[in-house]
Amino acid sequence: MRVHNKILYGMGNQFLPPKSPDKHTPNGNKDALSGKGRILWWKPYLGDNALHKMADLEIIMQLAHGGYHINAIVPAAKEEMTPLCNDARVRIISVRMKPLPLILPAARSVLLYFLLPVYIATFKPNFIITEPDVSILSFVPTVVFSKLRKTKLILDIRSVPVETFGFLGFLMNLWFNVSVLFAKKYFDGITIITSLMKEEVCARFRINPEKVGVWTSGVSTSLFDPSKYISGISEFREKLGLSSKFIVFYHGIFGPTRGLKQSIEAINILRNSHPNITLFLLGDGPIAPDLKRLIQEEKLENNVVIHGPVDQTEVPKFIGMCDVAMIPLPNSQFWRHQSPLKLLEYLAMEKVVILTKIPAHTTVVGKSECGLYVSSIEPVKIAQAIEHAYINKSNLRSWGKAGRGIVMEKYTWQIVAQSFRLLLRNLSCGVSFGEE
Repeated sequence: MRVHNKILYGMGNQFLPPKSPDKHTPNGNKDALSGKGRILWWKPYLGDNALHKMADLEIIMQLAHGGYHINAIVPAAKEEMTPLCNDARVRIISVRMKPLPLILPAARSVLLYFLLPVYIATFKPNFIITEPDVSILSFVPTVVFSKLRKTKLILDIRSVPVETFGFLGFLMNLWFNVSVLFAKKYFDGITIITSLMKEEVCARFRINPEKVGVWTSGVSTSLFDPSKYISGISEFREKLGLSSKFIVFYHGIFGPTRGLKQSIEAINILRNSHPNITLFLLGDGPIAPDLKRLIQEEKLENNVVIHGPVDQTEVPKFIGMCDVAMIPLPNSQFWRHQSPLKLLEYLAMEKVVILTKIPAHTTVVGKSECGLYVSSIEPVKIAQAIEHAYINKSNLRSWGKAGRGIVMEKYTWQIVAQSFRLLLRNLSCGVSFGEE
């Protein structure tokens, strides 16, 4: 395990806890209330994952723009990471760790056990934010130090455990439960991604709802701006060999409960009646070999394309070239109360989205014409929705414009960060999170 002190993802010379951003400003509620507080954010999962790193950085940068000084400790599998942040109030501490399933969690916990008390004494954070993980055990000494320094501890839940199969799935559930119970007893507050997930977690763990605040997913409306990609769409489609195709698009992790096999089967149903309909899957995941095998067995090489993961900054270009997007998540405990980031990205890019009628989707899209709902992930149902989009392809552009309106009203990172800052201010002055 190697540790690097990186400022703005630039290499430092040594690993030392940073000094307070303003040595004349005392630590305490005054800083946090004025928006000039300090946040130490522990991100327990690898920070150089191309499918997720931008979302983490967006909320950190928005909080920094609001006046907070933020130190984020991020495990990373690579020696170097791409510069993605240019705010002097943000310091990224990159901790190089090999992604070994059992060794990595233990290494994280040992590191934090000794590191966090030192940071409390030197950086003097107003808040320490972490996520459900085995490293919650390393917070035992931190709880004591935080009380002495009046530092508020927050557990941030972006998702309940999903696709928890086998022994690793058992461990995911175990450490999620331990983290929530530990935070319930010893932390100052819990934040969570949706109101519905808040209700679920509070009921399951018998947590007072006033201790739990909500800040949802957001999307960068400058990065996911359809006007920036219009001119290059035809050339990009031609480069991919998709010039004459009607493209149905999905991006993200290829997991076993995400409706991807059913989507391929839906394309198989449509192949004869609408041979130019193409399903484009961008990403990777544990069932990628199964999907490729299914495509080969059904001879769908001309109808389904699998493209490997790209950097998040490249994703809008792929969304821009599609005709309709799709999120075929089933109505299961894994997905019912989530806040899919990809949904907001599709809406921001003014794409009509074929999506299942589950609370995670209906609470965002509602009855807007930018959503085409399917009642289940049965292949025939998905095929009917795709065919409906294909028949109405001349209307898709006008229907999709409503999606960006939804995003601009509720889900820009600026709006999300404003909600988060309010939660932090309330916690600083002893006010409960209460109802959103």
